[in-house]
Amino acid sequence: MRQGLKPGTSGDGTTAILGAGALGRLWAACLPSETAGFVPKSGAVPSAPVLTYQFTDHLGHGHVIQRRWLTDLSDLSLLLVTTKAGNTLSALEEVVDQLPEACPIVLFQNGLGSQQAVANHWPQRPVLAASTTEAANRPGPDVVIHAARGCTWVGPLNEAARTTVDPVIQQLAASGLTIQAEDQILERLWHKLVVNAGINPFTALLDCPNGDILTAPLFLDHIDQLCLELAALMSAEGLPPQTPEHLRASIEQVARATTANTSSMRSDVRNGRATEIDYINGHVAARSQALGLNAPVNQMLTERVKQLAPYPDQKHGASLHG
Repeated sequence: MRQGLKPGTSGDGTTAILGAGALGRLWAACLPSETAGFVPKSGAVPSAPVLTYQFTDHLGHGHVIQRRWLTDLSDLSLLLVTTKAGNTLSALEEVVDQLPEACPIVLFQNGLGSQQAVANHWPQRPVLAASTTEAANRPGPDVVIHAARGCTWVGPLNEAARTTVDPVIQQLAASGLTIQAEDQILERLWHKLVVNAGINPFTALLDCPNGDILTAPLFLDHIDQLCLELAALMSAEGLPPQTPEHLRASIEQVARATTANTSSMRSDVRNGRATEIDYINGHVAARSQALGLNAPVNQMLTERVKQLAPYPDQKHGASLHG
């Protein structure tokens, strides 16, 4: 794992991370220790000045990670938001007034909907979105595993963010992870939504790793109609046209490439946490209805996954750092 750059070199600046789940802890572990820290929940006083956890990097090497709790946000140069999609707006509302107005906010949420809500809520602040294929999981409260290397694409969600893309990428590059600029970030987010919509709910409902869905009747009976619904909605949203066959091939390719992985949705269900189904298949169903389209498979999957989570609307504080 790269330890990062020294202060005063490229990538210098304080990066705060809002949301101390697997992805947030991955970024904290990879960014330079002297420039990265976590934002505590509003009103909470951390029991220790640092957050300590065990981190296994992608090579299998173990590290003890200690990162500061940042109680003064007035000099931040970057905020990474790695909360669950349903918690993002309320989590930001608690801290945004403490940030410098020019501080870029980078959103790492799955699915779609939460990013647009933030950009619309604070149009004068530089809001960016990130789409990442870095794989991290958290098998225990104080254990994070970097399961696989990937790439992170970052792009602007509003006009205020357009001039901040290069500085943000420069600062994130201190992590040693692969970062790329993406001007059409919404297209990138849609691509990831397609894959998540075609994998995550099936793994949650079947309680299986990604690769096992490919031979499961539930998947085989519904994947073609799901891809028809996705293709129709993407066209209606003005995105470059995609055939249902191409979307299915993309979903199956990722499922095969991550065959032993546990999706975040399956993990959430197993751990009794609220899932992000409303921002994945639920977003597809809601937007389809708004545009006069039908999405019965996405609606069915949304309803069935919600039945697995007894408290889908739990307060954000319960899982903000979970």
